[in-house]
Amino acid sequence: MDASIPTTPTPKIEIRHLDMAFGPFVLMRDINAAIRSGEIFVIIGGSGCGKSTLLRHLIGFLQPARGDILYDGRNFTAAGPDERERRLRQFGVLFQGGALWSSMTLAENVALPLAQYSPLSQAEIADIVRVKLALVGLKGFEDYYPAELSGGMRKRAGLARAIALDPEILFFDEPSAGLDPLTSQRLDALILELRDSLGATVVVVTHELDSIFTIGDRAIFLDARTRTATAQGHPRDLRDHSPDPGVRAFLSRRDVLEGIATPPAPAAPDPIDPTRL
Repeated sequence: MDASIPTTPTPKIEIRHLDMAFGPFVLMRDINAAIRSGEIFVIIGGSGCGKSTLLRHLIGFLQPARGDILYDGRNFTAAGPDERERRLRQFGVLFQGGALWSSMTLAENVALPLAQYSPLSQAEIADIVRVKLALVGLKGFEDYYPAELSGGMRKRAGLARAIALDPEILFFDEPSAGLDPLTSQRLDALILELRDSLGATVVVVTHELDSIFTIGDRAIFLDARTRTATAQGHPRDLRDHSPDPGVRAFLSRRDVLEGIATPPAPAAPDPIDPTRL
């Protein structure tokens, strides 16, 4: 190969001509995206456009009506059971509600993926659990049950479980849902810190503008009217320069019909210690 010709690294995740459907109803069609290693990729769009559904396709919970999803150039959609199992071990997922088992302590919840996917002893698992909970600011809460914690603490406990296996890819479904603005800011700071410390690729579904602009390296906009992805790029570039008025309106909280805009968002706050979340 001619060394003077630049090569493009293989995307960490590639979506090719993806159709999402429920029976005869096509929710989204012909979605294409390439997600780079180490970036935070945000899935945005109006309510009901299919953001969480796309995330579930990426994780393998749903099968495409058409198209493929590739990881590191390997076709995940067409993979056999062994290949899919291997790949699933490299995923960490935080669902909207945290998805913690209410009958288990935080330590037991975080230990689940370690017990299922690793050959570690109980003592080794207990050590890792303590480290992961401390990493998200929950040192000393190992024996608490989810019902004894605030919403923000449950989200952090879910995050500790998501990173238990040091995943290559983290998926977050509306991580700030139900949280007050200050707690959401602290969760954003924690997501950035974990991305940097783990070197992970992060895919986030959110409609929170502050989070989109704070953590997003790039975004894809799903449009419910056209039933496809109408824009991709850095969130601020999309807000200021997208040729699609619906995308600009969404990212500036402006009514696309009336042209009424809210005041611009305040400047990002100083970094916040995520252990205070």
